[in-house]
Formats: sequence, C-alpha cells, structure tokens
Amino acid sequence: MKLRGLLTAATLLAVLSGVLWWSNRREARASKESEVSKSIRPLSVPEDQVQEITLQKQNGESIHLKKTDGKWQITEPVQYPADPEIVSGMISTLALVNEDHIIEDKATDVAAYGLNKPAIKVGIVDSNHKTKELLIGDETPAGSANYVEMAGDQRVFTMANYMKNSLDKTPIDLRDKRLLKFESDKVTKVELSAKKQTIEFGRNREQWEIVKPSPLRADQFPVEELLRSLRDAKMDLKDSQDQKKMAAEFAAGSVFATARVTDASGTQELQVRKNKDDYYAKSSGIEGVYKVAASVGTGLDKSLDDFRNKKLFDFGYSEPEKVEIHDGAKSYSLSKSSDDWLSNGAKMDETSVRSVIDKIRDLSASKFVDNGFSTPGLDITVTSDSGKRVEKLVISKNGDRYIAKRENEPALYELDASAVTDLQKAASDMKPAPPAAPAAPKKK
Repeated sequence: MKLRGLLTAATLLAVLSGVLWWSNRREARASKESEVSKSIRPLSVPEDQVQEITLQKQNGESIHLKKTDGKWQITEPVQYPADPEIVSGMISTLALVNEDHIIEDKATDVAAYGLNKPAIKVGIVDSNHKTKELLIGDETPAGSANYVEMAGDQRVFTMANYMKNSLDKTPIDLRDKRLLKFESDKVTKVELSAKKQTIEFGRNREQWEIVKPSPLRADQFPVEELLRSLRDAKMDLKDSQDQKKMAAEFAAGSVFATARVTDASGTQELQVRKNKDDYYAKSSGIEGVYKVAASVGTGLDKSLDDFRNKKLFDFGYSEPEKVEIHDGAKSYSLSKSSDDWLSNGAKMDETSVRSVIDKIRDLSASKFVDNGFSTPGLDITVTSDSGKRVEKLVISKNGDRYIAKRENEPALYELDASAVTDLQKAASDMKPAPPAAPAAPKKK
C-alpha cells in the first residue's frame, strides 16, 4: 500500500511539474510575443499626428502632401486639396506595415531585392518633426508581396501587394474630386431647380419638409438620396483637363439642374449642364468646369412628386393608442389598454384589430391630384406617440375615385379603390375576443 501511495504521489508530482513548466513557458512566450508586437509596426503613427507624406517614385515623380489647419493639401507637383478618405487610407496602410516576415536581419546586397532603386519611397513626418521612410522594392517570386525595408535599417521584410497598391497613388488619385463639400447631418436647407420647377427642402429637427413651391410632407428617403447624390458628385478626371475646352462645352450645353446646399458655413451651388450625351458641372466651391458622370445628372433629374410623402399616416410602425373610424352610419372606436384592444370596454380579437391597423398604416396615394374632393364619406383618426400625435384623414368618393385629405393640410391624395374597400371590410369584420376558457375545477 505504501509503494502504491508513493507511486501515486510521484505521478502527481510529475504532472504538476509538467503543468508548471508548460505554464512558465507559455508566459515566457507571451512575454516575448508582447515585446515583438511592440516593435513589428515601425510606421505606426497615430493618424492625427501625421503632418506630411511624401511619395518618391522610380520614374522621378515626387508627390508631397501636407496637413494645413487640419486639412490635407497636395503641394507637389501641383497644388490641390487632397481627398481626406484616400489620405486616411494611406496612413492606415502604413500603420499595418510590420516586420513579421523578415527575409534578412542584416542585408548586405539590397539590390537583390530591388531596394537599391526602390519603386517607391514613402516618407512621413509626424507632429514632432520626426521622419520615417519606407522603401518598397521588387515583387517576391510568388508575386503576392513586395520586398521592403525601413531607411537606415538593414532588415529586409515583405509587405502584401495590396498594401503597396494603396500607397502607389498619382496626383489625380489623391486629388479631392468632390464638387460640394458638406456634412449631410449639418445641412439645414436644400434647393433643387430642375424640370422647370424649384423645390426647397427645410430640416425640422431630424425631419425634412417641402417648403416650396408650397408646404408639403416630404418622403425622407428621396431627400436623403438627393443629399447623397450631391455629396458624392465628383469631377471626372479621366479625360483631358483642358479648361478652355471644358468651359466651351459647358457654355454650349443646356442647363440640366441647379442645386444649392446650405449649412452653418453658408450656401454652395452646383450647376449641371448637358451637352449631347455628356454632363458638365460648375461648383461655387472650386474653380473651373469639370466633366461629371451621367449619374450626377440623373441623381438631380427629379420632380416635386418624387419627393412627396405618399403615405397617408405618419405613425409608421409604432403602435397607436387609439383608432376611430366613421364610415357613414357605421362607427368603430378602438383603444389600447395594456396588451389588449378594447371597443366600448369590450376586449376585441387581436387578429381582426391588427388587420384594420395594418390597412390604415398601408394607406398610400396612387397619385397626387389638385381637385376631386367632395362630400366626406369616411374619416379615420389615429392617436399615437403617447397622445402627442393625432392624425385625421377624410376620404370622399367621387364617381369611381376615392380622394383623401389630411386634416389641416391642403394636399389631396387619390387612393386605389381596393385599399378603401379592403379597409371597410376589415373594419366590419372586427369581432370581440373569444371568452376565456373556464378554469379547471380544483381537485378535492
């Protein structure tokens, strides 16, 4: 028994020793990896601390970028504002450069890697005026990476091709091509003159409203799409940039659309003209005339009806608290109490009530009209948002047409006849909830 106990103790001691050895080794390895991880990103500089970027290419081209008052500028070989997103992407790429894949610790013949005459030299200057330079040489035999080294360091390592591509930019690549510069969430007013009509939108808190040609409810999505089109409108620099030629093409074209965007800094204007199948634009924010993609023109090719809200009710997918319907001699009154719908104090069948609410929610104009509203025959009132929103709709029948009007609004909406008759049927089909099943008798 003593021998068995000694063997058990010895086995346990061996296991514990192994666990301790493995744990110590793991900690040592983690410590070593931690130290390595601190040194494998030689170009990792916080983006807000990068002040200058220089690209020197084997063909002699040199590009210099400098941050002035928080904005990036191309200063060589031309002077233009730089695209902040592209510059940010370059800095992010540089921060990913690491020395994980070291080829040589002390390279004596860098020509073998194409580093004696680098394809690109990428230099950065930080806010402390410290300069770092990355040299990019030949592709590796596999073609998936490039040989690189830091200036003044003998180590040669590799960097993925896609990283080189994100750094290998031309002045045209780096130029800020936006025709209008604004932040969508700070815009307070938008004007669009197109199709011989001027439409003005105003922002009321987070909601857009049509202000001109008359106050109307706006569909939020197309207004936001218009803003996106204006924000994304960019000059097309693929073709010749002969400004005299561009100006002549612009002058010979017909005015297609004019847009104005207003924020706290003022109003910017973009005019788009069409000459044959091409579009040209002139912006108040930058000098010159530029060819633009056809999508810039089509994004502004909108009429008033494209922006109007076709929905008859604004409560959307929120749960209303009260619904009242008056249809000739028939009246229905529904109110929400906790999780139940009640009518005159009686609990109603959830499914039949839900059908009515869904049909009210889906009421939408088939088109907008200027006349045709006659004697009201059906009215619907919906209370939602804890009583803060009360919407009333009146519908009249004029021959085969159903014309609707929201309370205190001049706009008229024509509805599909089926939408009205389906709602009337759903209302007449509402029924009380089935009586609760009797409780099972208690066992004695």
